[in-house]
Amino acid sequence: MHPMLFALSQLPLRCVNAALDLHVGGSRREVFFDIDETYPALREIDRNADSIRAELMPLLSDWEDLPEYHVVDAAQTRISSSTPHRWKVFLLYAMGEKPAVNRQRCPRTCAVIDDIPDLFQAFFSILEGGKSIPAHCGPYRGYLRYHLPLVVPAHNPPNIRVKDITHTWRDGESILFDDSWEHEVHNDAADLRVVLIVDVLRPMPFPFHAVNRLVSVFIRYLYGRGLVKNLR
Repeated sequence: MHPMLFALSQLPLRCVNAALDLHVGGSRREVFFDIDETYPALREIDRNADSIRAELMPLLSDWEDLPEYHVVDAAQTRISSSTPHRWKVFLLYAMGEKPAVNRQRCPRTCAVIDDIPDLFQAFFSILEGGKSIPAHCGPYRGYLRYHLPLVVPAHNPPNIRVKDITHTWRDGESILFDDSWEHEVHNDAADLRVVLIVDVLRPMPFPFHAVNRLVSVFIRYLYGRGLVKNLR
C-alpha cells in the first residue's frame, strides 16, 4: 500500500480498535499469550518445524535476491530501510491472497498454515546480521502475531521487546503476542535471523469476531492484494 493511503486508513482502523478495546481491554490488554490456551491450532506449525525449515533453507541460499520488506510494503519503509543492513521477507499468505510463485517453493509450509483457522498473514522474516528494527506498533488490534524461530544465531542471539517485556528467540520455541503494542528488535549478531511470522485473527466472541472478520475482508482488498502485486 502507498504510504499516503496507509496513513488515510489509520483513522477507520483507530475507530475499530476503540470498539475492539471494549473486549480486549485497551491499555490493560495482554502482551504475550499462552499458545495452548489462546490458539492451540498454532501448535501444528510447531510440530512441522523441521519440514518448514527444510523448505526454508534453499531460499536462504539466495536470500540476498529476496525483496526487502519496504519493497513489498511501502508502508513499512521507516522500520525496514531506516537502519543499516537488510530486512528480507518471503510472503506466503496475505489476508486471503496467495502468491503462487512463492507458495510453489514451500508447499508443505503452505499446507500447514492453510489449515490454521482464521489465518490473516504469513511470511518468512529474514534479518541480515546486524539488522535491527526500530520501535513501532502494529496498526490493528484484530490479530495476534505468532513467531516460530527457524534460524537463530547461537552467539549473541537477537531479541524482541514487546511493551515492557523482552524475549530472546530460541530455535524452535514459538511465541504469541499482541503486535499492536510497541515493539522493537535488537539484532547485534553477525548471522541471519529467520522467523516464520503467522498472524491470526484474535479470538473474540460475537459481535467482536464478526466485526473483525468484516474488517479483514476490507483489508484484503485494500492492502493484501497490493502486497502480492508488488511481488511480480
